[in-house]
Amino acid sequence: MTQVLDKPLERQTPPSPAHRTAHRRALLEWIAIHSLGIAAALFFTLPFVFVLLTSLMSDSQALSRDLIPHTWEWGNYAKVLDTPGFLTWWRNTLIYAGLGTVLTVVSSIPVAYALAKFRFRGRNLALMLVISMMMLPPQVVVIPMYLFWAKQLDLSGSLWPLIIPMAFGDAFSIFLLRQFLTTIPDEYVDAAKVDGCGDLRTLLKVVLPMAKPGIAAVALFQFFYAWNDYFGPQIYASENPGAWTLSYGLESFKGAHHTDWNLTMAATVLVMAPVILVFFFAQKAFVEGVTLTGVKG
Repeated sequence: MTQVLDKPLERQTPPSPAHRTAHRRALLEWIAIHSLGIAAALFFTLPFVFVLLTSLMSDSQALSRDLIPHTWEWGNYAKVLDTPGFLTWWRNTLIYAGLGTVLTVVSSIPVAYALAKFRFRGRNLALMLVISMMMLPPQVVVIPMYLFWAKQLDLSGSLWPLIIPMAFGDAFSIFLLRQFLTTIPDEYVDAAKVDGCGDLRTLLKVVLPMAKPGIAAVALFQFFYAWNDYFGPQIYASENPGAWTLSYGLESFKGAHHTDWNLTMAATVLVMAPVILVFFFAQKAFVEGVTLTGVKG
């Protein structure tokens, strides 16, 4: 015990200048990265905050330079919902986005599965055709498609010319799903077939449970596209106000309330809110699905 007490305490070696320099550099990099992250977050968030605050202002204050509402006018949202046709636009948008998403996913999965896991003559050519369709702007075929749906099938003034084609797949959805399905090892598919599963049962019982992130990403992409689509409803449904969607009806609402910026912003918030909520609750599956599609080509 006496020997232990008599032993001099060891002094810690002070950090070397190189170590202090490396530590200081790491700290500066951490501050720089987080500062850029905060700046980017503010850049994307502040417009939404501005729209939300303006939607809760009175008519007179919405035209002023004030940024914070003097009185919180929650009744602006009730006025927007009471606008003739607004709830109809909501219903039409939900039908268009919801039904279109289901049809796109259901029709794209078998094609993507065949391109990813089957070996057949012309597979690469089929994949190139899918990629080529992704590069084709919709404006190129809008005239012949309109003549077909409006003149031949007499479906103008409705959303069916936009919903029905989704039952035949979508080039971007097929390509994205195909890229994700290639990340699933072929051994799982071969093992299922050895156990007696056919192609359809293998797809339903083995592949689909493993492909949930990719399917979620495709579904979200399609839902966001249909929810925000303005070009399609303008072409096919503009002549029938009962078939308008939120994106097209919002333009009409803005024209009728061009001086009531508080009501216009309230309508904008009601249009954006479902998309933000859907992405907020599904962002984990969405990010995972998009990330894994680039692992293997």
